[in-house]
Amino acid sequence: MKYPLALVSLIIGLLVFVSLHAFAQDSLYISKDFTKPNLFSFNIEGPAFDKNGNLFVVNFEKDGTIGLVKPNGQAELFLTLPAGSTANSIQFDQAGSMFLADYTGHQVLRVDMKTKTVKVYAHALFNQPNDLCINKKGQLFASDPNWKEGTGKLWRIDNGGKTILLLDNLGTTNGIALSPDEKTLYVNESVQRNIWSFQVDKNGKLSNKKLLIRFDDFGFDGMKCDKMGNLYATRYGKGTVVVISPEGKIIREIKLLGQNCSNLVFGGSDGKTVFVTMQDRKGIEMFRNDIAGKGY
Repeated sequence: MKYPLALVSLIIGLLVFVSLHAFAQDSLYISKDFTKPNLFSFNIEGPAFDKNGNLFVVNFEKDGTIGLVKPNGQAELFLTLPAGSTANSIQFDQAGSMFLADYTGHQVLRVDMKTKTVKVYAHALFNQPNDLCINKKGQLFASDPNWKEGTGKLWRIDNGGKTILLLDNLGTTNGIALSPDEKTLYVNESVQRNIWSFQVDKNGKLSNKKLLIRFDDFGFDGMKCDKMGNLYATRYGKGTVVVISPEGKIIREIKLLGQNCSNLVFGGSDGKTVFVTMQDRKGIEMFRNDIAGKGY
């Protein structure tokens, strides 16, 4: 039996579409190298994209530097921080300024991206600022662990660098992330293996502390949210990124090539590529995701 050419073409087209769709689905959550290993120091952390899509990561080649990573995975030195400063986290505000959690300098720095001038933005009784997140108003939230004592603080830094101590009775605060609507703040405690949620009001005040989830093994490090409100947390030592719903249910756990995953960020043209900094491999891995990151 002969079929019309148009029907044959339609069938072939459908088969190609189904094959490509299946391939795309199969390629989700499969981690691979984005950069070569050993381009950064052991303290690689804090990946962040600016508004132009440039990826910045701390501690390129040695501690105390900021690296710029190109879309092809090639990395170069962007700037060297003042002596005594080592960044652990990067965040950008709406105006494009770069903010750094300077854990050895016990302060938060701001970088003018045009002149590369580095200035102290906030200084308080910090243990060692570890991770940052920022809302649309430009308020920073900072985790501040004391690893020796197993305790931690949580700070808000308002525009102009005014510091407000929100909580000082937490465990070893580390990863920190805002939900897409900015009404929920997530904070994890690495040693205690807890992830807490807080309600955030319009002024940046916290209330209604709740335990979102607790794990019995391995530690936590950086966290980010996707645009649907799911939380992605790096499980340091296990080499996975665990995806958790806003209700505290595990959706999936994505296996990485290395073990010591320190932080992650969503990027790519559609916001569905996740870039993960790996301390044991001193480089960056990436995997495709089904949902874009917050802000895409």
